[in-house]
Amino acid sequence: MTPIAEPSTPSSQSFFMPAEWEKHSSTWLAWPINVDTWKPNDLRELENVYIEIIHCLVTGERINILIENQSSQNRVTSLLDASGLDTKKIYFHEILTNDAWIRDFGPNFIVRESSAGRQIAINRWQFNSWGEKYAWKKDNAAGEKIIRESKLTWFDPNIVLEGGAIDVNGRGICLTTSTCLLNTNRNGGLSSEQMEKYLKDYLGIKKIIWLDGALKGDDTDGHIDNLARFVNPSTIVYVSEEDENDENYLNLKRIEETLKKARDLDGKPFEVIPLPMPRAIKENNFRLPASYANFYIGNNAVLVPAFNDSNDVITQKTLKKYFPQKKIVPIDSRIIIKGQGGIHCITQQQPMHSD
Repeated sequence: MTPIAEPSTPSSQSFFMPAEWEKHSSTWLAWPINVDTWKPNDLRELENVYIEIIHCLVTGERINILIENQSSQNRVTSLLDASGLDTKKIYFHEILTNDAWIRDFGPNFIVRESSAGRQIAINRWQFNSWGEKYAWKKDNAAGEKIIRESKLTWFDPNIVLEGGAIDVNGRGICLTTSTCLLNTNRNGGLSSEQMEKYLKDYLGIKKIIWLDGALKGDDTDGHIDNLARFVNPSTIVYVSEEDENDENYLNLKRIEETLKKARDLDGKPFEVIPLPMPRAIKENNFRLPASYANFYIGNNAVLVPAFNDSNDVITQKTLKKYFPQKKIVPIDSRIIIKGQGGIHCITQQQPMHSD
């Protein structure tokens, strides 16, 4: 029996979405299976990338993996065992998916502080594959199945929202894009005021910084996790293109200008730090939305996209300044990006809570 959603909103119960750098209990992944997203040979190579990601994260947190069935679990377990991984902190969930982008269709965890410690709940946003672009019914159902297995309190905003479309600083501010959230292909075209109310009610935030634009080739209509990210409550890193002839140049310039004008809840400007763009990566003459902003912050490591590009190291050095206690790990993302996503898109953090 499916647990019933709470009738009130998270913010009315003091729940809020914590920043990604706050302590996790686990990271969620969905094992990649979609041969329309990645060719079979690419899928095999992608599995090695997943194993590398798990190696980097499992020392600091549990890993939850969605798999198709027991046969899939046996196969993945043998791959992990062969790589020398201790699978004691890896938990499998037999939950069907269309694809691997758990950031977007998976649970959106929220927390609240109480005298008994930190409590955790879930927002159950709807998912329609970035405006019904691909098959999505299994992905959308996966969210409810995770809720059922987790036995956590949950809330039902009853609108479409993907996890890659929002980024929070854990101190009342959310970064997002109008290009994505206000697109008519999600919720028929909510107004910015309507969407702001949903974000404030369900993420426990006070202010939204709206950016506008998307990278060329981004089928999400401009997810924020490809454009700009918080690295601490007062600092935002954003991707910047220096080549005026590049097709991303004007969009990214506008985003930069908006960020420099943005203010926090006290009216103070943010520190805004540029990340370079990798050189254009194309597949069959189609430009892929490769971005260094699509990094993932784990408990012990920050996983940073790498593209065999001279700007890989520049990005790693920049992020090291903001995460001096964490290991900065480059993850070769040339296979992931063939599916038009990145490391952040295939991961979802579950914050730490008190038992």
